[in-house]
Amino acid sequence: MLLSLSSFLCLLSINKQVHAQRSAFVDTEYILNQMPEYLSAQKQLDALADIWQKEADEKQRDIDKLSRAYQADFVLLTDELKKKREDEILVKENDLKNYHTLKFGYDGDLFKERKKLIKPLQEKIASAIKAIAESEQLDIVFDKSSADGLLLYALPRYDKSDDVIKKMGYKPTK
Repeated sequence: MLLSLSSFLCLLSINKQVHAQRSAFVDTEYILNQMPEYLSAQKQLDALADIWQKEADEKQRDIDKLSRAYQADFVLLTDELKKKREDEILVKENDLKNYHTLKFGYDGDLFKERKKLIKPLQEKIASAIKAIAESEQLDIVFDKSSADGLLLYALPRYDKSDDVIKKMGYKPTK
């Protein structure tokens, strides 16, 4: 009976070793920063954001100017003119708020442009990761740069980021 139990435990141990998962990790943020296309896309996005921010700043300056003029003229204005000026300021404030949402909001123009420029690069990385995982028979590949904090520690020998960069035809710069 003891021999059967020890044989069963031995087989169970071997079975676990045979089915052990092989894993590795990559740092997609590092990989993206090695890609000239990403750096170029990031510059384009930064330029767009700067243009739109300057436009928003100009709208805010107009609002500030109207507010200062309203406060300076407040004692001289009739109730009707006060209401008209207040409404004008409110309209411009709402316009600015809508502009911010349109340009910088979750589904705004900057988000859409980023998605358009970055998605092909992410697909290129995913393809290279898949090729490496298949060729090295990896079961799991983690993303070290994930905001979810899925990877808290890993030995550097498991980092496949440079392999992904090379697979895509770039030279890593470490």
